[in-house]
Amino acid sequence: MRWVSLMAAAAWVAAGSSALAAEPATAPGVLSYPPAFFAEVGPSNALDMVMRVPGFTFDKGTVVRGLEGSGGNVLIDGQVPVSKNDTLDEMLKRIPADSVARVEVIRGGAPGIDMQGKSVVANVVRKSGAGFRGVLQATTQLIYDNRVLTGGRFEGQWRWNGKLLELNGVYGRGPNDQFGDGPRIRVTPAGVVLIRSQIDSDSAGERKWLIGAFENPVAGGRLRLNGAYMPNPASVEYTDRLSVPGGKEYEYDKLDKMTAELGGRYTRSLGAKSSIEAVIFQQWNNDNTTADFTSPAVTRQFEGDKKITETVGRVNLRHRWSQTLSLETYVEGAFNGLDSHTTLVANGVQVRLPAANVRVEEKRLEASVQASWRVSPTLTAELQVREETSTISSSGDVSLEKSLSFAKPRFSLTWSPDPANQFRLRLEREVSQLNFDDFSSSSQLVNTGALLAGNPDLSPQQAWVIEAAAERRFWKSGAAILTVRHYQLTDVIDRAPILVGGLPVADAPGNIGDGTKDELTASLALPLARFGLGTGLLKGQSTWRRSEVTDPATGRKREISILHPVDWEAHFTQDLARLKGSWGIDAVGGFRERAFRLSEIETKKLGTWVVVFVEAKPRPDLILRAELQNALQRDTKRVREVYPGSRSLSALSYTDFRDLHYGQMLLLRVRKIL
Repeated sequence: MRWVSLMAAAAWVAAGSSALAAEPATAPGVLSYPPAFFAEVGPSNALDMVMRVPGFTFDKGTVVRGLEGSGGNVLIDGQVPVSKNDTLDEMLKRIPADSVARVEVIRGGAPGIDMQGKSVVANVVRKSGAGFRGVLQATTQLIYDNRVLTGGRFEGQWRWNGKLLELNGVYGRGPNDQFGDGPRIRVTPAGVVLIRSQIDSDSAGERKWLIGAFENPVAGGRLRLNGAYMPNPASVEYTDRLSVPGGKEYEYDKLDKMTAELGGRYTRSLGAKSSIEAVIFQQWNNDNTTADFTSPAVTRQFEGDKKITETVGRVNLRHRWSQTLSLETYVEGAFNGLDSHTTLVANGVQVRLPAANVRVEEKRLEASVQASWRVSPTLTAELQVREETSTISSSGDVSLEKSLSFAKPRFSLTWSPDPANQFRLRLEREVSQLNFDDFSSSSQLVNTGALLAGNPDLSPQQAWVIEAAAERRFWKSGAAILTVRHYQLTDVIDRAPILVGGLPVADAPGNIGDGTKDELTASLALPLARFGLGTGLLKGQSTWRRSEVTDPATGRKREISILHPVDWEAHFTQDLARLKGSWGIDAVGGFRERAFRLSEIETKKLGTWVVVFVEAKPRPDLILRAELQNALQRDTKRVREVYPGSRSLSALSYTDFRDLHYGQMLLLRVRKIL
């Protein structure tokens, strides 16, 4: 979003030489925000506080195998949470604001802090006082199509004698706003209408979560155990009434997903300068999908059953050699398994699918050595060398075994010439993780009939990345950051043709060669008191991307599939102290993504999601919130350009346009602090 970068540049200039650091640093490279900094906006929990930190954009993390790099950019008491499915935002919501001692922003690294390869992280430091804190919450969501979806949750936290017990239960139903109502038309290049219809689709899912954690001093250290049981069933019902050529298409999809995990962390100091941390993690993911489609011309029954398990163990050793030099090393081992069984029946005949029934196993080992050196009070250097080795084997429809090994060095420099300015440079070799979903066949849901074949014979995508960032802090709580990145890619993973007798017959995930990717990110935190809006705060971030690879089907240059050219978000909040409340607007920008397959190019465009909210606190222990969701009634457009065979060997057959509209929703929430 262009205004974000323009306002960031303007604020940078306006700040001038009189710009001030946001808060005094507790250590070099660390900015500390005590509860008093957030008092005027009355946060309810730690997530509210993190979202108000100037110059910081929250990232809840990505789903990857193993522990390294899986966490988001917020630590809790200096540690990365040992969880993946219990997401970081949910964890922060369970930490009451009055139990937070401070929120730290760590830029460029700090002694004893695991930055997880990130340049900037936040650290929520909790108070250690004894007692009970709890929350009861009830939610009602009124959907534009007259559905009423309700939910509730309980959160409890007990502290006594150095122990901590946390319990969280959630039950509720929620909609999927990417399925709505709207027109569809299918036309040939000559303009002949093949299909004209009206779509009516609905989708909803459930959360049935039970989450717990327990901490206790053990043998001179501290042990934390956590677990989660998280069923998430969902369904999609899709009716397409055809005026041309007539008739009806109907599809009902059911998705039964169950996730469970157990984790444990033990930390202990080894003298004044050293510490050890041991982590073990186990998770189970069971996904069963059925899709039944009927039309005047064809019937399809698809069923997929995937069971994924992961076992990870990790040991970290940290040593502070001196006031300016610290060393860290870790070893992480993991075992991952996938059992996938897929069937597709079309017009009563079973269709043979590539990699329909496979068992995949991955054994992976990663070791790292890292040194952080504060060269001077204003300059910090960090060097890390990681080595990853793995063995992947598959049996069933595809039988293979391969061994992989990659070195992953990283070097970063952080220069802080004064409290208002910081400049960061990073050079790193990144190696992506293979996606287990790419190993087995699947069917694209909702009426497209697209067959997505699997391919266990993949190599991870690699990239040399160079990144530079400049940060400017001003007006005590304002910040502007500009970041540029260049990726030199090897073994890009995209859709690649499957050849039989030298001719392409289908496509599957594959390594399609080298490529490039460039990113420009601008972020801004702008306090609005100088513009007459008192406690108002505007935060925004926008990322522009440009990529290039060679299309394996046509031999021509194109962008990388599913990569968004632009992502942006903006948030405005203002405290209304006299009314004991606040209000604001959250906007998450629409995006466009494009998938290049053997006989099809699919483009999806999603409109901007806007939420207008008001929150009242008639009593310190009672919070009332109302949200007008999807205020702009965004739509979801999908365009399929379909060819009778390979795009390189045939002309366009037809283009299918769908434009699904989703209406506004009203969410009402009552939160009682116990």
